[in-house]
Amino acid sequence: MGQPRTDLALESTELWREQTGDPGAASGVISRERTQEGYPVTVVEITSAEGERAVNKPMGSYVTLELDGLLERLPEAFPRAARALAAELSPMLRLEEGAPVLVVGLGNRAITPDAVGPKAADHTMVTRHLVDREPEHFGMFRPVAALAAGVLGTTGMESGELVHAVVQRVKPACVIAVDALAARSVKRLCRTIQIASSGITPGSGVGNARKALNQETLGVPVVAVGVPTVVDAATLAADLLGGDSGKGALSGAPSLIVTPKDIDSHVADVSKVIGYGINLALQDGLSVEDVDMFLS
Repeated sequence: MGQPRTDLALESTELWREQTGDPGAASGVISRERTQEGYPVTVVEITSAEGERAVNKPMGSYVTLELDGLLERLPEAFPRAARALAAELSPMLRLEEGAPVLVVGLGNRAITPDAVGPKAADHTMVTRHLVDREPEHFGMFRPVAALAAGVLGTTGMESGELVHAVVQRVKPACVIAVDALAARSVKRLCRTIQIASSGITPGSGVGNARKALNQETLGVPVVAVGVPTVVDAATLAADLLGGDSGKGALSGAPSLIVTPKDIDSHVADVSKVIGYGINLALQDGLSVEDVDMFLS
């Protein structure tokens, strides 16, 4: 095994510190912390090619929201999480009033750890057709379309091909792509949301990379929203046992992916947070209760 697999920029910066022994940040990488609705937020900005090489991530901004309270079912955890996600997502979108948006749920609905994208799309307020056909009733909403792109094995099409075709037809000002990610640490599974301005390469975290979805490939800005639901077993062993001893433990073994035993409920919870957070970010002035009413 080479480098530990992770889609999280936060973990990539941690790995760089461990490997170099430098407690700071790599050249071309800026990291800062804050809180949002009581949840810890870490912002990693990669500003140069040197920074890209150091943490193995494309240039851009990566915002990580840690939602431990959500899984612990703390009071008001869900609405606070949705509002926190909206507050971090909105400035990254940089949308003009009324600009249309396409929300894309990536992944395979039939495989629970990979179903975050499609399930988040289910919780998205789809308004494009309403604004177009009944502007007198729905003209105050932003036009939003949603697509659950599926996977190559079930559609015969790369998700990137399908999204590109829809973008050409719908002509959104921005694409929000939601997908499951891979983490290095089990403590971040299903309790961490990453927002990335650089787009996404579906399947990269589990060694099955497909065509990237970004401004270069789609012609419009792409903001990725992802949740780690799996850990590569060799990466997990290395993390738990420490360095090369962990890698040796699975040397020659088939590739294995680890996910929590209660992944069903976790994916349901975090997908709803993402869907509601996207709605609050796109539709000004709405509350969680308003979204409940619209989707009911």
